Amino acid sequence: MPGRAEEVDVAARGKDRQAREQRERARAYQARLELHERQGRRRTRDNLIGLVVGLVLIAGAVGAQTVYFVAGPGAPDPAPSSTDTPATPAPTEVPAPVPSESTTP
Repeated sequence: MPGRAEEVDVAARGKDRQAREQRERARAYQARLELHERQGRRRTRDNLIGLVVGLVLIAGAVGAQTVYFVAGPGAPDPAPSSTDTPATPAPTEVPAPVPSESTTP
């Protein structure tokens, strides 16, 4: 017949197991919290890097188009320079007609 000492020993082993399981749950919970924090920091960092890369790409595209249309093959051909003589003659003054003294029927 089991004695009182054996019952205490069984109860102590049960408490040890519960304490061990509790420690394991606390460790797993702490690990999940740390993982969640690392993921949040990584997402913030990735968003910032994506924003900077996007802005650099947009600035590069605008700069490339500006150079292409100002100095590259997309630049307009230079217009011929104007000459000293005007292409259209300047209007000359024509004297206004003077009414004649005639009788109208």
